[in-house]
Amino acid sequence: MTGPANTNAAWQARKNASMARGEGNLAALYVERASGSEVWDVEGNRFIDFASGIAVCNTGHTHPEVTAAVVEQVERFSHTCVMVTPYDSAVRLAEKLNALAPGDSPKKSMFVTTGAEAVENAVKIARAHTGRRAVIAFDGGYHGRTNFTLGLTGKNAPYKLGFGPFPGDIYRVPFPIPYHGVSLDDTLRALEMLFVCDVEAKDVAAIIVEPVQGEGGFYPASDEFLKAIRSICDQHGIVMIADEIQSGYGRTGKFFCMEYSGVEPDLMTVAKGMAGGYPLAGVVGKAEIMDAPAPGGLGGTYAGSPVGCAAALTVIDVIEKENLVAAANRIGAVFKDRLEALQKKYPDLIGDIRAERGAMVAMELVHDGDADRPNTDLASALVPECYAKGLMVLKCGVRGNVFRFLPALTMSEALIHEGMDILDACFATLV
Repeated sequence: MTGPANTNAAWQARKNASMARGEGNLAALYVERASGSEVWDVEGNRFIDFASGIAVCNTGHTHPEVTAAVVEQVERFSHTCVMVTPYDSAVRLAEKLNALAPGDSPKKSMFVTTGAEAVENAVKIARAHTGRRAVIAFDGGYHGRTNFTLGLTGKNAPYKLGFGPFPGDIYRVPFPIPYHGVSLDDTLRALEMLFVCDVEAKDVAAIIVEPVQGEGGFYPASDEFLKAIRSICDQHGIVMIADEIQSGYGRTGKFFCMEYSGVEPDLMTVAKGMAGGYPLAGVVGKAEIMDAPAPGGLGGTYAGSPVGCAAALTVIDVIEKENLVAAANRIGAVFKDRLEALQKKYPDLIGDIRAERGAMVAMELVHDGDADRPNTDLASALVPECYAKGLMVLKCGVRGNVFRFLPALTMSEALIHEGMDILDACFATLV
């Protein structure tokens, strides 16, 4: 499309007329091209990207090596279905994932297309392995938008509104968040009461947990919490599923965030940063558990796309070659310094900075420094102000008052400071 109608407003009008209202967009910004940590819209406006497509482009937009791998694969073939006539790239990717997954147990992997599919398949595997039905998740957790994963997801608006009923045999307990007065003891007591009042431990197939809650507000799970869940799972024969969809692939300063705790999950879901922007997801876990479903019980037409597998193999190479896991920690430290300086300027508005896990950083906005008084209005006003000034940002949290920062792990310090200067200016404009 060329000419005067090639504007963000014109495209937004066409979208509103042609696409379902439920598939909304945060910003009326229509991307024309992107490179590294910079994006340009159809009007030629430049944006610094603090979102990375929601932690997808960990290696940056259009990384040349990833692009080259995709082009080479597409020129050979784009699809045959890994369940019909497989290809070596899927096998090589499984081998690499198995080696990278935390823990010493022999591993196996399987591939799908989206994170929600990965979660559903992890639950299927856990049920097949245990012969049990129930699944336990946590308040504030986010595991996808399918009907089953919405049942697991612990955030109502906008994800669950109008979509019930959801499947049964799903239970939730509080996630320990000291900032909001929820202790590890509170969570463990809730789990104990759940086993007493609602579902017997012997009927629970799996407990699913994010090592850092993503959509819920970037609250990290403590090592003690993850070790306690591991112990409970071992005691009762429950499968422990770590949802690393947002926290994996170097994002948190380890290749997988579970490495911080030293806990080996039974199964782990992966997606987002896995393939540099190409649709691919998977489950990796202990071989004996992964092999519980019979042949044909797992998969899908587009499962393990050869294009996605080619990209994913190259993403791993780039992360290792460019030392992006270490880069995540350096990037996180720069964000932490800048956000803490901003917090000193606005102590009544910025209640908490969370930067303990690499380049997965959050800023929680409140009224009068009170954790129990979320400042949703300020968060909602800051987002469009940032976009208007050339900064792409995201918010999250069950109360909608958390800014999350997900820069590419290739982002330069100069670009971080340029983006943070914009955020500082936005505060100055609105406060």
